[in-house]
Amino acid sequence: MASPELQTVLKAMAERQAAQAADPPADLNAMRAAGDARALPPTEAATIAAVDANGVPGEWTTVAGSNPGNRILYFHGGGYVLGSVLGRRRLCEDIAQATGCSVLNLDYRLAPEHPFPAAVDDAVAALSFIQANGPDGESEAEAVFVGGDSAGGGLALSVLLAARERGVRLPDAAFGISAWTDLTQSGASIESRKDVDPVVRDRSMLDGMASQYLGTSAAEDPLASPLFGDLAGLPPLLLQVGDHEMLLDDTTRVTAKAREAGGEVVEEIWQEMFHVWHASAPMLPEGQQAVERIGEFVAAQIGARVSGD
Repeated sequence: MASPELQTVLKAMAERQAAQAADPPADLNAMRAAGDARALPPTEAATIAAVDANGVPGEWTTVAGSNPGNRILYFHGGGYVLGSVLGRRRLCEDIAQATGCSVLNLDYRLAPEHPFPAAVDDAVAALSFIQANGPDGESEAEAVFVGGDSAGGGLALSVLLAARERGVRLPDAAFGISAWTDLTQSGASIESRKDVDPVVRDRSMLDGMASQYLGTSAAEDPLASPLFGDLAGLPPLLLQVGDHEMLLDDTTRVTAKAREAGGEVVEEIWQEMFHVWHASAPMLPEGQQAVERIGEFVAAQIGARVSGD
């Protein structure tokens, strides 16, 4: 059963969406600015430092317990069109707290100004950077992870495929939060969950973002839609999704395909949860619990690396 706080969070989301509908942003830049302005700020426990990750801007997010050698490369959501590091500062802080890692929050290029594969190229460049550089400067990583939410969750899987293609060392593991893995929108949950999803709400929004991101590229390209890629040989994955999400099948189908290819996948379907509920962790117990599960997953992978398993 969901926590009592869930209805409070859902009500606040609905009120915000109604206000946006009544006074919509004038253009894409205004929409991006409005999204950043709504984001929860980090607390005083977080230290945030700008960094150039092989030509891609980003921010190191650390807390008192962050190990500079254990590093997470994080990709924000926003359909490859919206979002920025500002919108995920608090979530990256929460992930740093839960994992004990240093988190690189990446400001990858957005469409339509920079269509596919710009985001993938930036992600691969940053993966190479984080393997050789930490929050304290140049040093070899002890362990490296990639993760992200929504489009960023899909990008976390795409970078695994691209890195393998380009001869870049793969991370030790990856995690996806409500990952968008299929830009064709072919999952059954696109229809079956449309009446209960309080965030995505309709297919047209997904189609519009996919069109802006893809440009002239095919939606079935595995680096855009990792669902269609060869998922053999990938590192361990943690994939979390809410049962009320239109993108539910983007996770369940990737999980099934990765397992069929021999991969190790922890799939978590959270009952009654909405798209990227983790970002509401300060108000929603299930958000905090899901972030803590990421911490447990990362800790298990670090433990396995240390023991040589």
